[in-house]
Amino acid sequence: MTGELIQFAGSLAAIAALAFIALKLGLGGDRRIRDEEDLRELAEEALCGFDPVEVAIDRAGLAAIARDAGGRIMLLRRHGAHFAARLLSPPVRNRLDGAALVVESGERLFGPVRLDLGDDARTWAARLQQL
Repeated sequence: MTGELIQFAGSLAAIAALAFIALKLGLGGDRRIRDEEDLRELAEEALCGFDPVEVAIDRAGLAAIARDAGGRIMLLRRHGAHFAARLLSPPVRNRLDGAALVVESGERLFGPVRLDLGDDARTWAARLQQL
């Protein structure tokens, strides 16, 4: 019985140590797009040279949409503890859902992205129609 208790305590200590290391390394967690500068960094990581001139960030910080000077539009969404991005190309399906814009990139695995943009939702929907 004592051996089992020592083994249990050792396992518990190892789990606590791993959780502490993961916390210190910033693994997992609730990653969100904090502001425009954060979005710019994510866009640059996704596509070298993509420099947004216009952006809209979902109110919850879970997704964003950005346009560069060349008219290219990038859609970003949270994927686990990271963000995935796609350059949108025609045809782009989108629809308004109240104050939210739902965008389908055309990639089944990327899936639809719902952006709560408030008043900006209509503007971005019109911009996507022009692609």
